[in-house]
Amino acid sequence: MRHLSYLLVLAGCLTAAIWLEPVLRTGVLRRWRRLALTVLPVAAVFVCWDAAAVAAGHWHYDPGQLLGVTLPGRLPLEEILFFLVVPLCAVLGYEAVRKVLAR
Repeated sequence: MRHLSYLLVLAGCLTAAIWLEPVLRTGVLRRWRRLALTVLPVAAVFVCWDAAAVAAGHWHYDPGQLLGVTLPGRLPLEEILFFLVVPLCAVLGYEAVRKVLAR
């Protein structure tokens, strides 16, 4: 079960934020192009940064907490998902606050 640690943290973050979409009708997922233009460029920069840091030996990932799927740049799948899930949760939270304050 320990090998799912990182993935479970990401699932918890997503679970904690995704309910905002249907309950408050934020429209974040409905405007998927806008979301992609927000998240993907930033994710690309940080994926490159992580890959460079791993290659330079500045940090590594605990293989005991990962699924074992390694992508180019020696980055685990969970790290790539992190750069997609966390910004999605942030945008959902931001739009939810905007929606509530507008009322």
